[in-house]
Amino acid sequence: MVEEHTLILLVNNKPGVLSRLAGVFSRQGYNIKTLCVAETTNADISRVTLTAEAEGDFTDKIKKQLNKLVDIIEVLDYTGAGFVHREMMLIGIPVKPQDRSEILKAVEIFGCKISTMSPDYYVLEITGTKEETAAVFQYLQAYGANEVNRTGTISVCKTRP
Repeated sequence: MVEEHTLILLVNNKPGVLSRLAGVFSRQGYNIKTLCVAETTNADISRVTLTAEAEGDFTDKIKKQLNKLVDIIEVLDYTGAGFVHREMMLIGIPVKPQDRSEILKAVEIFGCKISTMSPDYYVLEITGTKEETAAVFQYLQAYGANEVNRTGTISVCKTRP
């Protein structure tokens, strides 16, 4: 059965590491669905959070391949309920005078933050599960939301590791 897997990779923060990592997925025939990379508290190490849809044995297969790369420090499977998964989305929405109150009501109901606004255009920020952020964007499309940028999934363990 195909399911979405979330992997956390701790990698050496060096040029070319992300390219080699992506190459492993490509050679194995897997598509990286979302990807988020940033330095950790140690500037020499980056944390890569990625999602991919694959069969149940995906994690073991890909871990073996990834662990062959010299700059991979650790590969962790963060798939499932034991982890907090979130993404952030920025939404650009033109604001017509007749829609302003409805858009502001949606901002309050969905827990959005207005990042910037002008009389005729808002940029909204929402953080939530991918389903929550998708629902907000879908709702706001009725009001002309025309630009969206998502971070992709980021995850942490619910309990102390």
